[in-house]
Amino acid sequence: MNKAVYIATSEHNSGKSIVTLGLMSMLIGKTAKVGYFRPIIEDFEDGKLDNHIETVISHFGLDIDFEDAFAITKSKLIKKKNKGKIGEVLDLIIDKYKKLEEQFDFVLVEGTSFSGEGTVIELDMNVLIAKNLGIPTIIVGSGVGKTLEELIDSLYLAYDSFKVKEVEVLAVIANKVQPENVKLVTDGLKSSLPKEVLVNSIPIISSLNNPTIKEIVDELEAKVLFGKEFLNNEIGNFSVGAMQLRNYLLHLKENALVITPGDRADIILGALQANESANYPAISGIVLTGNIIPEDSILKLIEGLTSIVPIISVEGGTYSITNRIGNIKSKIYANNSNKIETSINTFEKFVDLDKLSAKLSAFEVDGMTPKMFQYNLVKRARKHRKHIVLPEGNDERIIIAASRLLAMDVVDISIIGNKRQIENKVTELGIAFDFSKVKIINPIESDKYEDYVNTYYELRKAKNVTLGMAKDLMEDVSYFGTMMVYKGDADGMVSGAAHTTQHTILPALQFIKTKPNSTVVSSVFFMCLEDRVSVFGDCAINPNPTAEQLAEIAISSADSSAAFGIEPKIAMLSYSSGASGKGDEVDKVRKATEIVRVKRPDLKIEGPIQYDAAVDMEIGQSKMPNSEVAGQASVLIFPDLNTGNNTYKAVQRETGALAIGPMLQGLNKPVNDLSRGCTVDDIINTVVITAIQAQGL
Repeated sequence: MNKAVYIATSEHNSGKSIVTLGLMSMLIGKTAKVGYFRPIIEDFEDGKLDNHIETVISHFGLDIDFEDAFAITKSKLIKKKNKGKIGEVLDLIIDKYKKLEEQFDFVLVEGTSFSGEGTVIELDMNVLIAKNLGIPTIIVGSGVGKTLEELIDSLYLAYDSFKVKEVEVLAVIANKVQPENVKLVTDGLKSSLPKEVLVNSIPIISSLNNPTIKEIVDELEAKVLFGKEFLNNEIGNFSVGAMQLRNYLLHLKENALVITPGDRADIILGALQANESANYPAISGIVLTGNIIPEDSILKLIEGLTSIVPIISVEGGTYSITNRIGNIKSKIYANNSNKIETSINTFEKFVDLDKLSAKLSAFEVDGMTPKMFQYNLVKRARKHRKHIVLPEGNDERIIIAASRLLAMDVVDISIIGNKRQIENKVTELGIAFDFSKVKIINPIESDKYEDYVNTYYELRKAKNVTLGMAKDLMEDVSYFGTMMVYKGDADGMVSGAAHTTQHTILPALQFIKTKPNSTVVSSVFFMCLEDRVSVFGDCAINPNPTAEQLAEIAISSADSSAAFGIEPKIAMLSYSSGASGKGDEVDKVRKATEIVRVKRPDLKIEGPIQYDAAVDMEIGQSKMPNSEVAGQASVLIFPDLNTGNNTYKAVQRETGALAIGPMLQGLNKPVNDLSRGCTVDDIINTVVITAIQAQGL
């Protein structure tokens, strides 16, 4: 079952709050524990809270601290974007959301409100956030100031922005529609949008758009003279008391706000008396301009009245104050229970709650974004902590990566190298490094050295290895590190930043050996593309596998994919698709595909198939219309090392994809090889997946 929904809008002042409040009320009635999260909020003053968060948490009594209910302010977001650090923002948002997801049965996520600086990027950010959280979306748009065509077009464009990034849109809601046009708008949207999208229209509710006296007090920094307990009075309209009282009384309307200079005692008293009279409409409040307070005698007279409306005093002339009041956009806030209840009731009246609830329950996440994948990796590694050895302590990339891993507190680390040299390098790099949390091992000086030598000798003496040879080899960092894994003194090893693949893997093949059900060691890369994670195999180990080996690589890669949360749909790649291709290489792929089908009938597999047909839905359906894999492959198996290695590097360089790996498959214990051109991030990611492998995957 789906655990969250994202409320998004394409414009400012869409009335998104009515949907948030209505949905929250519905969810609380159906779900035991409901959480609330705003990824991005407006900047707020110290000591104050974001209005949206405060309103939802306080009204519904949610057990959420304010700091946990949002990720970042808009100003900080813009600074991060300008520095090219959107990835850091997404990491933070995912981290905070996931903590709420673990705590609550369902999380309502409210997108940004499109105001002030940064408005131009907000729609893209909402799409990006919803995509990376892997949750469906409800889109809200306002009908104010739009023709029918303009409203439909704006909502369709917003819908298309999400769908093009493969974010599921559950519902589209047109808000603030003229009451007489509700059916017209609903029918128009239904004809424009796919049938599976739920469409509703909500009429404009005048009382929700009317500001309250409290909002005027906050906006104008007014001083409240009287009627503090009635600040939630709604303002139906406002008028300036500049004429004589007898004439001004004729212009009073229901719930009017009276704006007049503070020395106009006649207007003040006349308006208050009219409020008590059955012959005149009630007023909502009085604004006294010019920072003029009425005389004491007038104040005493007001105090003695049985019914008092809010009277506030402001700085500024009558004209400017009137204009400022006219520009106030009303919001729903925590202690305005009338507006909150009106919002909930309106939502329940005009939105099909049963259909919406069914859609929320039925939604299932399809696929995984790179950011979510990386988050899950770190989370899983941290949950069952493992010990990883890094044999190349003389490489500064290893030292930097170790520093960051220690800060992440995700694994225990041993580094093979000279402690003094590592200390000097840390000082030279100027990085934080907690030496108390890491073991630094010099093989010759280690108390394990003799034991490792004897163990290796016993394991390899049948291969004509002498004790002297064993001693020499155990001075080698790759052999020593691998022996740590073999003996259980470390759970896994990551090497290859300064050594060849052969140097890294050979010791593992000699004495860690392959799993009982494996005959070949292979590798996969987790290719983190813009909107999905694909598994590429084998791109690092086997130059020209046989059909039998290729089948085993495919099965191992599918199991790795499933173990890391990616549904395996295997594409056995070749230069032709289907039965048309001829030649030894195509036949090899075809035979490998059939072997997999026999050995693992539970797996979805297609082959031979071309790369474009495997990953592009339109091409895939055109070439292989009945395939479960074509156009949606998640595990791509290359026919040989030349093709695989070049393809993964081409995809990585041309698309900017993050390639995590290679991760070796088939060994009894995890040993993973780095590229000598690896980055610090590559090392960190490989350490994390090695730790997860060590958990028994």
